Amino acid sequence: MQAAVNAVLESQRFILGPEVDALEAEIAAYCQVPHAIGVSSGSDALLAILMAEGVGAGDEVITTPYSFFATVGAVERVGAKSVLVDIDRQTCNIDPGLIERAITKRTKAIIPVHLYGQMADMDPILAIAKQHGVIVIEDAAQAIGAELAGRRAGSLGDYGCLSFFPSKNLGCAGDGGMIVCRDEARAEKLRVIRNHGAKVRYFHTLVGGNFRLDALQAAILRVKLRHLDGWTAGRQRNAARYRELLRDADVTIPFSWPTGRHVYNQFVIRTAHRDALRAKLNERGIGNEIYYPQPFHLQACFAGWQLPRGSFPESELAAEHALALPIYPELTDTQLQEVATAVLAR
Repeated sequence: MQAAVNAVLESQRFILGPEVDALEAEIAAYCQVPHAIGVSSGSDALLAILMAEGVGAGDEVITTPYSFFATVGAVERVGAKSVLVDIDRQTCNIDPGLIERAITKRTKAIIPVHLYGQMADMDPILAIAKQHGVIVIEDAAQAIGAELAGRRAGSLGDYGCLSFFPSKNLGCAGDGGMIVCRDEARAEKLRVIRNHGAKVRYFHTLVGGNFRLDALQAAILRVKLRHLDGWTAGRQRNAARYRELLRDADVTIPFSWPTGRHVYNQFVIRTAHRDALRAKLNERGIGNEIYYPQPFHLQACFAGWQLPRGSFPESELAAEHALALPIYPELTDTQLQEVATAVLAR
């Protein structure tokens, strides 16, 4: 990796350039799509897509109440209205059975989130979107390489968004992201939007933003991408071991699609005694995290939505019961057993 970084430093080509071009080609192939556009973060990927599609005031975008803030933040930043649909209890992803009733004549897009490294149930979502003529933006920030029935995250909708935040399965040394899509015209428009709306320097055909991926980050990601499947296998191995060790625990183990490829960005258990368990893990120095402690409709910045507690019961239940255990590929079996012992302890 150091050699790749040094090569960029020697070249002095820090903004876009050949490293970004090469990474885009490699990520496109990995995600089974023809086009990939490197951007400054997964958050900016969502924002740039909404800008490219002209989503704004008066428009509605359907998404989940239970995700990282960027999912709904991008919708609000372009002036559109976030229309929330509750999650499925088993997967913690958006419940397709609730989407139809949320569609209106103002709906422009649906953003399903592939939470924790597992894909949402995409076929019914795509069918609804096609019926109503709305676009589908897959928020695959936590799910690079995830599959459902052999199809990769980001390859099914009109767009897919990836994040390379350091904690992701494929992380860079800071912020970075990628948009993947199948349509050449859309890809070209996004390349212009990420560069202040200019294809030719100083000549602006669109109002865009500074959403460019740094060459240094691209160089780092190209090295790490070669190891991604091995790291994913390690996460899957650890998840399988947890399932063995925790089979008698009073917790709910993560669901995994029988025909899917779960890449386990997180391994999230659920328990009504979450806070007590977390305190116990903290006492033993065992890392853990809550993803996510407060659904969007209960966030202070969205108090104006007037969606009280009880509006999305599954999301609220997940926020109260979910706890992520260590899942990174370098975990040893001894460490996995130590985590399991703490979970099993009464």
